Amino acid sequence: MTVDSTPVEQNGNRRRPTIKDVAVVAGVSRGTVSRVLNGGHWVSPEALTAVQAAIKSTGYAANRHARSLVTGRSNSVAFLLTEPQQLLFEDPNFSVLLRGAADALAKRDIPLLLMVAGTPEERRRVTDYVTAGHVDGVLLISSHADDPVVAALLREQVPIVACGTPLGYEGKVGYVAADDIAGARAMVRHLRDIGRQHIATITGPLDTPGGVQRLQGYRDELGSSYDEGLVAKGDYSRLGGQRAMAELLAARPEIDAVFVASDLMAAGALATLAAQGKRVPEDIAIGGFDDSYLAATMTPALTTMRQPFERISSEMVRLLTELIDGEEPATVILPTTLVQRAST
Repeated sequence: MTVDSTPVEQNGNRRRPTIKDVAVVAGVSRGTVSRVLNGGHWVSPEALTAVQAAIKSTGYAANRHARSLVTGRSNSVAFLLTEPQQLLFEDPNFSVLLRGAADALAKRDIPLLLMVAGTPEERRRVTDYVTAGHVDGVLLISSHADDPVVAALLREQVPIVACGTPLGYEGKVGYVAADDIAGARAMVRHLRDIGRQHIATITGPLDTPGGVQRLQGYRDELGSSYDEGLVAKGDYSRLGGQRAMAELLAARPEIDAVFVASDLMAAGALATLAAQGKRVPEDIAIGGFDDSYLAATMTPALTTMRQPFERISSEMVRLLTELIDGEEPATVILPTTLVQRAST
């Protein structure tokens, strides 16, 4: 006998399928269906397969509000960017991370809330909202050293996974990061291998993991030939790259290569070089970091270090959901890859 998997009311109209409907179609108890919906713990592989098939055939969708009352969870996650709002739209890395996180969470049927906290007032509002229990955990993007938001969330035991090393909170906050030090070393090594002798750098903000660690990699690779006068501080913005490049040209006209700690700043550096009549790469070679969509569209196309953004997003989601389920904070470091184009 075939069980009709389409729930109907007595008048013939369709109604929303319930856990009871799923249990009938799967041939299991309602308790088993409930355990599957709440993570699949203590459910046999056969029962899990039957329930998943019944959910699909009945079109059952969990009532999130009812589930949250039972589990004490909101069943949602925050994507928290601790930068000024304009960088969300200017820096292409953030949109790639956001899309990747949303896709990874969608596979788990978990909604994603976008939050920006670039000012003290925004940080206060976000902290109040998150600690009130409106989300189960936070994907923290572009954290700064000793970030007060992180401290507040940790005090309230909110699960957090950071993108990049959470400076000041190592060991307390799980994170996923590209290997910034090794990536910076690889870029500087490449610039030396093509014969450049006066290699400068434009750093990211020195209270961010990328700013600190990419500078460290640059310094480590140069060793005894490191020259602090060849270091200009940037802020991950296009304008910051323009300004830093102008400072380097004015102070050290002998430079023949620049490692720029982000593609967006490299775009600004290229604009300054063009305005001052410098040829790239003939006069000055330029290397970036990220391999954002900007890199291949610049003139000339940018040599850069590729970060595996899609994997970073998916690993952040994996670690966060495990943390929400009671696991300990964990760390994943992913390799970067040199992508050589016309700027070197």
